[in-house]
Amino acid sequence: MTSLDDLPIRDDLRGQHPYGAPMIPVRYALNVNENTHPIPEPVAREIIESLARAILTVNRYPDREFTELRENLAAYLGHGITPEQVWAANGSNEIIQQTLQAFGGPGRTVLGFPPTYSMHPIIAAGTGTSWLTAARDADYRISPETAVAAIEAQHPDLVFFCAPNNPTGTPLPLATIEAAYDATDGIVFVDEAYAEFMPHDAPSALTLLPGRERLLVSRTMSKAFAFAGARLGYLAADPAVADALRLVRLPYHLSALTQAASIAALHHAPEMLAMVDDIAAQRDRMLAVLPELGFRVFESQANFVLFDGLDDPAATFRALLERDILIRDVGIPGALRVTAGTAEETSFFLQSLAELGSGGAR
Repeated sequence: MTSLDDLPIRDDLRGQHPYGAPMIPVRYALNVNENTHPIPEPVAREIIESLARAILTVNRYPDREFTELRENLAAYLGHGITPEQVWAANGSNEIIQQTLQAFGGPGRTVLGFPPTYSMHPIIAAGTGTSWLTAARDADYRISPETAVAAIEAQHPDLVFFCAPNNPTGTPLPLATIEAAYDATDGIVFVDEAYAEFMPHDAPSALTLLPGRERLLVSRTMSKAFAFAGARLGYLAADPAVADALRLVRLPYHLSALTQAASIAALHHAPEMLAMVDDIAAQRDRMLAVLPELGFRVFESQANFVLFDGLDDPAATFRALLERDILIRDVGIPGALRVTAGTAEETSFFLQSLAELGSGGAR
């Protein structure tokens, strides 16, 4: 049996590792920032009915331009965004991939600020785009000055931000995005996968779109909409960006079933988002309780919390796993990340961590 090393893969992919979040069957899966709340039954019924109608025409190719879906996404986003400004794909990862296929590639560079979303450098490698990095400020923040200094030093073709950041949850000021945009002639990509979990008065990068044709703001239905298994990501940008992505997308890349399910879910956005406040409350609860247990936390506007002060994160990870709790080691020394789940899930996690003691907190 041959091995990967025996195959004639591209030289720049040798030694790379695929995305590898653990997939372990446990009672409390709090490791990949899924929405652990089930879809409300009335909404699920309408989605099923929509899928049933779509399956009757599945012998035909789907709407290549996913027109109705774009109309619904634009209406959901608001901010005066039109359907022509919206693009969608199979999860925000495919949005990122298409962006790098269109604007990156061999001989081009993308700048990120680790620790950040782990798929950014992986997708960069897959598209032949060189991944550049710059340091963050204290507590994982990025000031306008820090962003501009990194851009002026490295002259990237694209700049990637997460707002809020994954895996730290920290917010990103709009001033940083504005400064970065003014400092480059390239693409500025803002990944807002967790935007719905931000405080209600926190402004979105969507407000910066007018007059900025090189600014792209991506979203996903995976988190707030509890739609991770449906795979629907999207972005808002100048209509010309959608034209660019059409050049690299595969034909009919969004199935009729994906479109039907997503449209039905968007019709029930208030019901689907009703759980967001509950999740944010559990996040804030962890932000309050974890320091009482001796851990340090960082401001989070996402649906997860990064906490550090662990002498042996791997040992704590294993101890929690033995209690049927799966959280995430994101590779930050002394730290682990946990998703905000239901009240019962959060209580069990906090109780279990307290019982483990300082094995634990430094």
